[in-house]
Amino acid sequence: MRHYAIPLDAGEATDPAQVGPKAANLALLRRAGLPTPGGFCLHAQAYRDQVAALGLEAAARAVFGSGDSPGARRAALQMKLGLMEQPIAPAVLEPLLEAWRALSASGAVPTVVRSSALVEDRYGSSFAGQFESFLGIESEADFLTAVRACWAALWSSRALRYMATHGLDPADTAMALLVQPLVAARSAGGALSQSAEGNVLINATWGLGSAIAQGEVAPDRYLLGRDGALKETTIGNKNRHAASCEHSHTSPTPHRRVAAPQACLDPARIAELGKLVLRTEKIMGMPVEIEWALDDAGFRLLQARPLHLEAATVPDETWSRHPRLNGQPAGVGWATGRACVVNCECELLRVAPGDVLVTKMAGPALAHILPRVAGVVAELGGSTSHLASLARERGIPMVLGANEATRRIPEGSMVAVDGIAGVVRWMAGNREAVT
Repeated sequence: MRHYAIPLDAGEATDPAQVGPKAANLALLRRAGLPTPGGFCLHAQAYRDQVAALGLEAAARAVFGSGDSPGARRAALQMKLGLMEQPIAPAVLEPLLEAWRALSASGAVPTVVRSSALVEDRYGSSFAGQFESFLGIESEADFLTAVRACWAALWSSRALRYMATHGLDPADTAMALLVQPLVAARSAGGALSQSAEGNVLINATWGLGSAIAQGEVAPDRYLLGRDGALKETTIGNKNRHAASCEHSHTSPTPHRRVAAPQACLDPARIAELGKLVLRTEKIMGMPVEIEWALDDAGFRLLQARPLHLEAATVPDETWSRHPRLNGQPAGVGWATGRACVVNCECELLRVAPGDVLVTKMAGPALAHILPRVAGVVAELGGSTSHLASLARERGIPMVLGANEATRRIPEGSMVAVDGIAGVVRWMAGNREAVT
């Protein structure tokens, strides 16, 4: 019987070729003594053996090899349906269930199943938000459904579009998985070990961090110097939170504490987390982006990936006399374009090449629009959201958490987006006084 399940403590778990960079990075941090939830990895070979057991190798090759054709789309659908709906081969199923039962017996229920594809969490191709994570899993049936769904996500339309832009053939890669206890988070979020100015940037919200990752809240933002000194605190618009639920994409619910806006982290916790971020950077030997959660026992690091950095672009000072909105810097650089104000995804077809997309939410589902926009402005989201990660890869300036952007920025106006300072300006004409 193959040893498909690898404990996160094992040295083998630090090999990205076996378990994917997401799981391997977390295993590296755990072996270095940093706090993680533990758990186990499902070897990428389990996915390959399942594809072989279902006789899907030819369909996999047809997706990339046929280009954007009806045959390629049919093959992708065959892959998704086969992996999602067909039973798991007994040779894979038995060790998989054995590992999950052992994790459950240790009291680690509910659990989390997260993708760890061999192509994700690499410099320049993070795949942030393009695959799947399932939270709050308590039964074997739900666990197996989550495993199959994560395998099938490798063949989703948005993942295939992303791979096409990077020249990647999905048949040449595989999907490993990360299975862990669910952290009962009081607060959670993300962090960048280096902002454009060289500071440590931390985002935080109440409950699980998926509300930040999906661009559904404007999180708290804390800026620290490399010496750990707290330089800036901005309280976000956290009127929703993601509680422990069975899927990370479910709608968040109102949080009881929203009536009194309050920081999720006190200065001592911010300093503690800042030290963990810098330790992570040192261990990985590069600037990093992390995801974290805070429960009653303390901080837990959930993910760490390379951080894509670009040099700041000096803005055109002639824009300084125009009205502005402040938000959270995301993406990189500075650019101008025509404002296209969009209130729902059904309107995205109106976005023309070179436009600045102005919208409410900033979820990873917008990734397919990034290749044709000059910049993005959104009322929700933060510097560590999945969409921000994708924008940094492409060098696209983005300002998130810009309150009332869709109401204040006129459709068709010329807009300047500063993804370094987190400022958006527009030419007001007669519609709004200059500030």
